[in-house]
Amino acid sequence: MDKAQRATHRGEPIKLTELNMTPILVALIVGFIAVALFVILRKKSSARRDILLTGISEAGKSALFMQVLYNKFPETFTSMSENVDTYKKGNLSCRLIDIPGHYRVRDKSFEKYKRTAKGIAFVVDSVTVQKEIRDVADALYSILTDAATASCRICVFCNKQDSTTAKSVEVIKSSLEKELNLVRDTRSRKLQSTSDDESSKPVYLGKPGKDVEWSHLQQNIQFYQGSAKDGEFSDLKEWIEKLL
Repeated sequence: MDKAQRATHRGEPIKLTELNMTPILVALIVGFIAVALFVILRKKSSARRDILLTGISEAGKSALFMQVLYNKFPETFTSMSENVDTYKKGNLSCRLIDIPGHYRVRDKSFEKYKRTAKGIAFVVDSVTVQKEIRDVADALYSILTDAATASCRICVFCNKQDSTTAKSVEVIKSSLEKELNLVRDTRSRKLQSTSDDESSKPVYLGKPGKDVEWSHLQQNIQFYQGSAKDGEFSDLKEWIEKLL
């Protein structure tokens, strides 16, 4: 008969220190680990893990999506809903999401995924960019001034460089910089005339009182060039894989 049993037999109170505490300690440790794992997994599931391909219509986002994931160049079509699949590199992965470029659905689709985005690749048609520069700059401005994208890594992929009429990265970069300045002025005047609510105002692009310059932006925007048609997008894949 051990000490605790003898005390019980005599009707004496049992002291806690006289009991074997090992099972209790093990149960507490196991419970703590279970709770910790639950919290970690819950945070991980809600963390930013998406890479978005976005831009205006006909920029080649869906072609890039198909090439990056499946090494296939699709027939040209305009997406009216998101294309979503998993991009894997070894044991690492992310969701790659092709955001429709049509203006009627682009904003709604972007709103759906912007808070889970870790990176945003803005795709530009290098052939038509000069003709559509205002629409391109306006779409990019909305992304850069959205508070939800402040922590995102952002790149601009100048697609369709296989065409002889494609504009170079430097030309596109310069044209977008100038146009973003005009869009900022237009948006600022419109905002001042329609709303006094500070909480509804977007993040200011660049430095107050100065023209928009890439070096002034909060995000470090990377520019790449290539062609989804010719399978030339290694820089974009490398950029994606750095975010995994």
